[in-house]
Amino acid sequence: MHAITISEPGGPEALVWAEVPDPQPGEGEVLVEVTASAVNRADIMQRQGFYDPPPGASAHPGLECSGRVAALGPGVSGWAVGDEVCALLAGGGYAEKVVVPAGQLLPVPQGVDLKRAAALPEVVCTVWSNVFMVAHLRPGETLLVHGGSSGIGTMAIQLAKAVGAKVAVTAGTKEKLERCAELGADVLINYREQDFVAEIKDATGGAGADVILDNMGAKYLDRNVQALAVNGRLAIIGMQGGRKGELNIGTLLAKRAAVSATSLRARPLEEKAAIVAAVKEHVWPLFAGGHVRPVVDREMPMSEAAEGHRVVEESGHIGKVLLVTP
Repeated sequence: MHAITISEPGGPEALVWAEVPDPQPGEGEVLVEVTASAVNRADIMQRQGFYDPPPGASAHPGLECSGRVAALGPGVSGWAVGDEVCALLAGGGYAEKVVVPAGQLLPVPQGVDLKRAAALPEVVCTVWSNVFMVAHLRPGETLLVHGGSSGIGTMAIQLAKAVGAKVAVTAGTKEKLERCAELGADVLINYREQDFVAEIKDATGGAGADVILDNMGAKYLDRNVQALAVNGRLAIIGMQGGRKGELNIGTLLAKRAAVSATSLRARPLEEKAAIVAAVKEHVWPLFAGGHVRPVVDREMPMSEAAEGHRVVEESGHIGKVLLVTP
């Protein structure tokens, strides 16, 4: 088969479409013939040499895919060769074939075509696990999403609106904010021109956001805590703004607020399987009802993954960038 390889860390040019050995499914695993994968920030970090795959995972980048079941490993039940699926991966999605633990497989949701289903597993599992399983967003509360036009952001808007929450977003251009509004965002904040702390306070009558989904990390830490409501919850899922920040414990105590930080890739298989099962139960029916949809900016051949990385690094996209196999 062919896959994207990284001979040494570097720029997008380090991604090379090359012939590699076919993977073989082991106990409890399924072999998927890949239709499409999607570009995530974690893939860029791996290419740069900052985010190695966990032990035992494929060396090829790609944290999600869609495709058809090609073979079943020993001990797998509930799936059959030919099933159309999408999958949460620890790596290996940028390839013509990938091995997936059976607990991380999902059927393609009703109303979504096979190719576009590749835009779902990583973002839906990230949003559901952080915003709902950890931060417990409830109907009537306010969610602030940083990077509202990203893959994560566009999904967070839709899921929060589906459960009856109010949604505020930050983004850097008028076009991106308009797309967020089309998805249901109620409060639009241009972070280049406006102070999101002041804007979220104004939009909530001084209360602040009940839940904040943050991809920036250190750069926004203090301001995020300022923007939280009493009993607010800050969920950190990225470090685009740095690793180390200063936390005002006094403010946190006064608000009886909480800060959590999670990642998906290195979690134990049973934890990822539990998240995937929750997504299937709670989110997949929303696709069938037309309440939620994948947001895809563009698609390109997987052999041109380097261009996909350039687009995402430059933030020149809204939603997901798909990589499609030949």
